[in-house]
Amino acid sequence: MELLFSSGLILLILIVAGVALFFYFVPVGLWITAYFSGVRLKLVRDLVGMRLRKVPPHVIVKPLITAHKAGIHLETAQLEAHYLAGGNVQKVVNALISADKANIDLSFERAAAIDLAGRDVYEAVQVSVNPKVIETPPVSAVAKDGIQVRAIARVTVRADIERLVGGAGEETIIARVGEGIVSTIGSAETHKEVLENPDRISKTVLEKGLDAGTAFEILSIDIADVDVGENIGAKLQTDQAEADLRVARAKAEERRAAAVAREQEMRALVQEMRAKVVEAEAEIPKAIAEALRKGNLGVLDYYNLRNIQADTEMRRAIGGASEEEAEGA
Repeated sequence: MELLFSSGLILLILIVAGVALFFYFVPVGLWITAYFSGVRLKLVRDLVGMRLRKVPPHVIVKPLITAHKAGIHLETAQLEAHYLAGGNVQKVVNALISADKANIDLSFERAAAIDLAGRDVYEAVQVSVNPKVIETPPVSAVAKDGIQVRAIARVTVRADIERLVGGAGEETIIARVGEGIVSTIGSAETHKEVLENPDRISKTVLEKGLDAGTAFEILSIDIADVDVGENIGAKLQTDQAEADLRVARAKAEERRAAAVAREQEMRALVQEMRAKVVEAEAEIPKAIAEALRKGNLGVLDYYNLRNIQADTEMRRAIGGASEEEAEGA
């Protein structure tokens, strides 16, 4: 009895597993939904074949039903190929439906190429129908009078379906508009011209054709905010003056150091000359003694010379005392 019960339980499990496996490979429910939606699919060739080709049937069938209801004829082979290539089938179908309703000429091949290029094709169609506003970050520039001006622009763009593949994105638009703002403000004679006529910026920038090579068409450029910044010219002049002052101080310090060094050299030279004078004076007694020895100088002449030296030293002493008294008075 137990053996019979175990055998029946195993048989039941096998039947349930077999039924689950059958409905996994043969999605009958999905086939019925497609049939009553007007999409004719072969149960084995199409749905079972998708399982065998590693393609989830619901990823293909549901967008196919959506496209059929919208009046767009697509083949399962097209959707499968796009899925296997790594594309988003649902977004491509939604983009085709939106483009068809907006009377935009968009084929499945182009929509698939845009999707595989990494762009959101459905969003691109939406932007093509409903233009998008891109706000630039604050752009700073300096007018010719040295005053800094900051401006914020709002760029209204519309997606160009023909240039979505290979065209530059929003970052390029923002960079080009910023470059145009800097160029326009920099060419103004004074910052007051920019403040009085902010539309001059938008007109000048718009005339440059900044949307060339991008995936967008620029419809308008509007200046949202203009503000006055720092006086860059005065700041640069102040910085230059400070730099010149530091250079002048460095040169003056260099000259002072050279003068101090020269003074030290002259003091050393004076000491050297004094040493030579002392050395020469030390030779005088030797010369007198030699003259007395050889008879070139007599004793009376020697005493007369000593008297003259004493008289000279006395005169010098008297003269030095007179100068000190005069200074004290």
